[in-house]
Amino acid sequence: PELLGRVVNALGEPIDGKGPIDAKLTAPVERVAPGVIWRKSVDQPVQTGYKSVDAMIPIGRGQRELVIGDRQTGKTALAIDTVINQKSTGIKCVYVAIGQKASTVANIVRKLEENGALAHTVVVAATASESAAMQYISAYSGCTMGEYFMDRGQDALIVYDDLSKQAVAYRQISLLLKRPPGREAYPGDVFYLHSRLLERAARVSADYVEQFTQGEVKGQTGSLTALPIIETQAGDVSAFVPTNVISITDGQIFLETDLFNAGIRPAVNAGISVSRVGGSAQTKIIKKLSGGIRISLAQYRELAAFAQFASDLDEATRKQLERGQRVTELMKQKQYAPMSVAHQALTIYAVNEGYLDDVPVNKLLAFEAGLHAHFDNTDGALVEKINA
Repeated sequence: PELLGRVVNALGEPIDGKGPIDAKLTAPVERVAPGVIWRKSVDQPVQTGYKSVDAMIPIGRGQRELVIGDRQTGKTALAIDTVINQKSTGIKCVYVAIGQKASTVANIVRKLEENGALAHTVVVAATASESAAMQYISAYSGCTMGEYFMDRGQDALIVYDDLSKQAVAYRQISLLLKRPPGREAYPGDVFYLHSRLLERAARVSADYVEQFTQGEVKGQTGSLTALPIIETQAGDVSAFVPTNVISITDGQIFLETDLFNAGIRPAVNAGISVSRVGGSAQTKIIKKLSGGIRISLAQYRELAAFAQFASDLDEATRKQLERGQRVTELMKQKQYAPMSVAHQALTIYAVNEGYLDDVPVNKLLAFEAGLHAHFDNTDGALVEKINA
């Protein structure tokens, strides 16, 4: 708890120049993940504040959801916005920067501070200038910090940014130790490297918490939600490390360069992205409203490809195309502007019910902002109630 709001290295030593950390506890960096008996199924949401993610690929507390994409597709932005959005939820966050430039890390810390999110966040930084051993171990250190909250019946969120660099650091160590190289020169146990890390993210039962705290905390479940980030090369999801991590996690959010360049940001590819356990954790109102969004987007993509060749489209097809364009436009969102549940529900409801069919596509986001402002002014109490 003394680490919240601080920037530390992989050994927990402060590197933010704010003086020493007076920590009361130490814990081993490596720990065996909670067993099957102690786990509970995921049924509470982690709101990312992104319409596209919360509606189509919902994340639950205790889930491991991979964020995967090429460089410069907004992976870190998505993770940082999720951390910022936890200000009011009481979820404590750990952000682990592995092998990134020190300037990038400083930038992230500044953004967290500006948005008032540093107070509930620990930043663990193993920058590119640190040794491979520090980069390798930093993820486990961060995980231990997150487990502190999980063990005490609280909810925590951890971001590993990114595990590709951790695998590279581990490969470096392994080759120096003259271990035999395997596929892509990674060592044979690179799967175990990530599985033993990600299995530590879980939703643990009240019995586990009670036993761990020796009866101090009763009737509360703890959770550690993991958002590992993987960088692909030229969209190749079938490379060694991406396939490994996809098989370990409970779903993935796939960010695509083409979408990003087309101005659709967050550049979520709804076709490849899935959330295997998040559906049962979705907020009821969003779950009820967002059922059709995914399908209409998928149909829109199919029709859009087909409509390039056909000139005379029938009325129904044209309507579907226009609806699809509007949904795509409304899924766009600015960085550092997470959206509350009520506002998301409002937008999705408006587009589903066809209230936006007459609004020109380029005016949609302005209309949405106006709609939200109007509702906040007229029905403030209702908005609060939905968000609660």
